Amino acid sequence: MVFGKKLSRGKKGREALLKSLVRAVVVSGKVVTTKAKAKAIIGQIDKIVTLAKKGTLDSRRRVLAFLGNDRDTAERLVNTLAPSFSSRNSGYTRIILLPSRKGDNAQMARLEWVDEVKEVKKEEKKVVAKKQK
Repeated sequence: MVFGKKLSRGKKGREALLKSLVRAVVVSGKVVTTKAKAKAIIGQIDKIVTLAKKGTLDSRRRVLAFLGNDRDTAERLVNTLAPSFSSRNSGYTRIILLPSRKGDNAQMARLEWVDEVKEVKKEEKKVVAKKQK
């Protein structure tokens, strides 16, 4: 049984769609999709950002597992996005309605972060070359 949005897909297709949309929001900061899909992923984004804010080894592994073992995206979420939402408990995203799509008149929406995400640059490690004699 499915309680919620089916999005005209089977279970595996729906899970893959939602994971890819969450990954797109984490990587690019916003995504343009239909209103139904945007509303369907808000809860998942809240859960994964709350997990990332904990910063424990277990929470990092759970975030990594949710994102399909995409290490770059998981590191971005844990190291840059989660600290910028430290003052919030939930409600990390917002939906901005856009004009309907021409082909099928579907209501479109842009899903984006509520607060502006500040990029934290890591200090690059300097590689010191050993002198050869």
